Amino acid sequence: MDYKHVGRLISNKRKVVVAYRVVPGEPENCIVVTTENLMAEEHDALMKLVESDAGQNAYELAEGMARSMLPDGRNMLAGFHTTGKMIKIESKLVEMTPNRHTVVRLDQLNQIIAEQRGVSIEDLALKNPNSAPEPKSEKKQKITEAVVEPIPAQDPMSQEDLAAKMRSQADAMFKEAKKLREMAEELSPTKKKKVEQSA
Repeated sequence: MDYKHVGRLISNKRKVVVAYRVVPGEPENCIVVTTENLMAEEHDALMKLVESDAGQNAYELAEGMARSMLPDGRNMLAGFHTTGKMIKIESKLVEMTPNRHTVVRLDQLNQIIAEQRGVSIEDLALKNPNSAPEPKSEKKQKITEAVVEPIPAQDPMSQEDLAAKMRSQADAMFKEAKKLREMAEELSPTKKKKVEQSA
């Protein structure tokens, strides 16, 4: 099976789940959960979320974590944060492994997605859920501390974002291009021809 949000640390190949691909105000950083540090029931709950439709359709997995519970009744996002299970790390130190044949460094993936959308990497970060339109860049600095706050139950571009991510991986790794594009089309048929015409 092919899953987004799954990766590993480049240094030691330890498996991680990426909660935030881009930290607001810190475009060079991401936030990951190192799965080997979880208790068995926590690990199972997290992987069940990753493999679910809700997890796969989420733009950032943290959105799904904010709406999920751990077996002991704690909110998953808050529970992992308060127990130190979520760590901030440079994106260039993480490689994404959506399937066993594909590996792409997270910072490179973010760069490709940003270029395809015509935005900066910082613009890929989730905006502050408490102040909906947030166009001013200086305000993004203030929400760095709020990075683990629960996100409202909205996935405004979930299917489209997932397809865009897969297409971006395909552009980064030409030998996987055909397979990844087919995966993206299966998940979400292209609605806007803009990306494909420029490819």
